Amino acid sequence: MFKHQKELQFEAKPDRPDPIVAKYLQELIGGQYGEMSVAMQYLFQGWSCRGEEKYKDMIMDIATEEIGHVEMLATMVARLLEDAPIADQQAAMQANPTVGAIISGMNPQHAIVAGLGPRPADSVGNPWSGAYIIASGNLLADFRANLNAESQGRLQVARIYEMIDDQGVKDLLSVLLARDSYHQNLWASAVKELEEKEGSMLVPTTFPRDKERKDIAYDFYNFSQGDESSTGPWASGEALDGEGEYHWYDEPKVEGSAPNLKPVSPKMYGTSENKSEI
Repeated sequence: MFKHQKELQFEAKPDRPDPIVAKYLQELIGGQYGEMSVAMQYLFQGWSCRGEEKYKDMIMDIATEEIGHVEMLATMVARLLEDAPIADQQAAMQANPTVGAIISGMNPQHAIVAGLGPRPADSVGNPWSGAYIIASGNLLADFRANLNAESQGRLQVARIYEMIDDQGVKDLLSVLLARDSYHQNLWASAVKELEEKEGSMLVPTTFPRDKERKDIAYDFYNFSQGDESSTGPWASGEALDGEGEYHWYDEPKVEGSAPNLKPVSPKMYGTSENKSEI
């Protein structure tokens, strides 16, 4: 059960209307690494969690917080748009090409589709997609994906923070930056605990290693020009999982032969070197 509370957790008031900033914030709502994505990702991970109750409780706590982040950003977008003088902007665009070039950055869907409201879409109008979310049923794999999501999300918030000068919007972004910082710490801590608990950093941790080609499991192949990669910690020494030694090879190993495929049935109308075959 979810229960909505009318008060926002943090304030979401801009200093002035600005449809361009509203467009920027759409990325934080409905972009691949926006708040809609992390909210739905965590919800589906929580709903399918079959591990310890503390993990499910933690996931659902963070998921529900992210729903609140969506509302705060949506409220900010609405306030950035609610007094936006659309008619005046159109007149200015016609009178001054320079002004027009600036104002043309407004998302027209904010006016045409949403009536000066937020959209479940990114900054260029692409609708949010459930394909963005990861909920595999494996907590270690999912928590690593969550760490990536929070890292990418915080990166985008930081970039927008530097692109704008509206202090009211920056105040909200400072909140999101702080929470994304904590969430990165949280998921990294959970990953560390699971790795220690399950005794491996690999996913899945219980898959028998004797079923894989372990003789190539720690080899680095130099597939690109240059050998600078040979100086990294992945190229020599004990492997991070503690079960092997890294090796760096200047050339990739070649074990297979060049493929020679049989021709397909004439009814498939493929390319034939001999036209008489058809």
